[in-house]
Amino acid sequence: MSSTGTAHGAGPRPERVTHALVRDVPLPDGLGTLALVTLDNGLDHTKPTTLGPQGIAGLTHVLTALQARARAGEIAAVAVTGKPYYLAAGADLTQVAGVTSREQALGLGRGGHAAYRLLGEMGVPTFAFVNGVALGGGLEVALNCDHRTVAADVRALALPETGLGLVPGWGGAYLVPRLVGIERAVDVVLARPAANKPFSAQEAADLGLVDVVLDAADFLEESVRWAARVLAGDVVVPRRPLDDAATWRAVTGAARERLDATLHGSRPAPYRALELMAAAREADRDAAFAAEDEALADLIMSDEMRASVYAFGLVQAGRRPTGAPDPALAQPVTKAGVVGAGLMAAQIAVLLARRLAVPVVMRDIDPARVEQGLAAVRAAVERLVTGGRVTSDAGARLVASITGSTELDVFTGCDLVVEAVTEVLELKKRVFAELEQVVAPDAVLATNTSALSVTAMAADLEHPERVVGLHFFNPVAAMPLVEVVRATTTSDAALATAFAVTDRLGKTAVLVADRPGFVVNRLLVLLLGVVVDAVEHGTPVEVADRALDPLGLPMPPFALFDLVGPAVGLHVLTSLRAGLGERFPRSAGLEKLVAEGTPVVRPAPAKGLPQRVDPAVQTVFDAARDRSADAPLDEAGVLDAVRTALAVEIGHMLDEGVVTTPQQVDLCMVLGAGWGFHLGGITPYLDRTGTSERVLGRRLLPVGVASVAPD
Repeated sequence: MSSTGTAHGAGPRPERVTHALVRDVPLPDGLGTLALVTLDNGLDHTKPTTLGPQGIAGLTHVLTALQARARAGEIAAVAVTGKPYYLAAGADLTQVAGVTSREQALGLGRGGHAAYRLLGEMGVPTFAFVNGVALGGGLEVALNCDHRTVAADVRALALPETGLGLVPGWGGAYLVPRLVGIERAVDVVLARPAANKPFSAQEAADLGLVDVVLDAADFLEESVRWAARVLAGDVVVPRRPLDDAATWRAVTGAARERLDATLHGSRPAPYRALELMAAAREADRDAAFAAEDEALADLIMSDEMRASVYAFGLVQAGRRPTGAPDPALAQPVTKAGVVGAGLMAAQIAVLLARRLAVPVVMRDIDPARVEQGLAAVRAAVERLVTGGRVTSDAGARLVASITGSTELDVFTGCDLVVEAVTEVLELKKRVFAELEQVVAPDAVLATNTSALSVTAMAADLEHPERVVGLHFFNPVAAMPLVEVVRATTTSDAALATAFAVTDRLGKTAVLVADRPGFVVNRLLVLLLGVVVDAVEHGTPVEVADRALDPLGLPMPPFALFDLVGPAVGLHVLTSLRAGLGERFPRSAGLEKLVAEGTPVVRPAPAKGLPQRVDPAVQTVFDAARDRSADAPLDEAGVLDAVRTALAVEIGHMLDEGVVTTPQQVDLCMVLGAGWGFHLGGITPYLDRTGTSERVLGRRLLPVGVASVAPD
């Protein structure tokens, strides 16, 4: 059904109606007339074509009329295409999120099916000419047709509904497994949305979602010619037989086990989608489409779906950051520098050089580290080339644009320098003091600190106003968030430059105040601290590690701790405790764990499954803790302690002005921590569990913003 569209969690805007425009196209060789339907909302490519109730009703009217013409022998075929760059980007999520009753939700599913099944019951062959983005309900338009062509330059075909709290409910859950086989269907409907990886045209063709890839330059003309060859019998597209029942059961059973191991029942949509696919082999079209309608109705009326749409809307709107100064104040960047040559420094250097298209210099005091950094740069660019992200020539130019040195004066002429050295305040202060000797007075100095005070770093400089925080997340290329930190002395010009650079890097910026840990690390490290504190007070490590499974987080807490690095996690926890107080617990067991270098997690049991805590960790904590203080919690108790601590901390963050709205907290957790849309970031989850009102005495968001509003 739905996939993309726009949604901001503040009530539905009027539908941006997509019209179905029809023109007759003569087919070659006297084969008759093809009725070409173009989906077009009448707006330019910055306003994606989406499908709401009025648009679906219009499409139904048009296709019903074409069916009558087909029965009268007036047309030989029907084809559907879209305006430039889009077939359709899915259902209009603002309309979906505005539904107030289950009956209304049921009507959305039934309305889509009423329109789309006409494409499969037209009486003449139907074709989809996929000229651009085809997501969710847009791809389902194509799936309901008999045949599908796709332009070679299309890079976004997908059914992302399960990531948005829905199922492919306009035929997708039934048609995909029958078209490409049940194993590939599980990838299309469940795995790809979880990884946020749409298919390119060629990938979709290799999979069997589309029939043929045609050149984009004359795509429409070539599609009409290809359709004519199908009608003439010169082209026969083979269709695979249904997988046997045993294969179907085995694949869906394994998929359910994987969902249980990764999602732990945290959200209903993937499970409902799998149920629909499991039944698709034996069900007829009427029963399958009715089951999709019922699933959609249930899911549309769930808080998880409303939180997902809310989070999706935040991400869509995130490129217009709250609190950013006038962009005209930003200074141009013609040369950039990176202080340090470690992993983060090399990643930042590649990103700056690639996106800003400027020379980048890296500097470290150790020649061997400089060479290691440049080797990391070369390896990163090689991955871009082999992955088809850049050409070989562009990759060579990119590598050549990044140089390394041990000399300080390489930063002369840099308009922006980002320091990415060890998280030690005095070291960072020394770096900035040295930089001030060689860069121009208006050059912007940025720190990639994850928790330290930017104001303190700039305090002794001649021009502290030029210092700003640019907190990237690891891996830099993949993580979409940058926390832009405004110190008490940061000028509007430096801040505007930071926002402009972040935008050119293709990242989403959130403005945060200069408070310990900012947003993401403050909450994540607190979460880890609470889990570790439970272990300190007698909760078995394996119980504590399972306790957050109902949240459906990207990884369990001890796996996150291992990813961050135990020493780094301990350092940040200690720093936050020093800056924010005893809400961030001290852990003798954690200190012992780091000192002894004890492994934190076991290897994952299979690819894609989470790593779990190593039972050996229990021995370390047992040896370090004061048993007289034991107050063991069960899994529910640990989860409640985490929820309570997060609610308390978010209250403090809003009171301190770290950010100005709960929505910014949620955007940070979605983009900087990878938390699922079903949580809405974090504040909708705290609201729907009653934690916000119990702890803070109020909801963080109004009823209906990221939840089902009362009818």
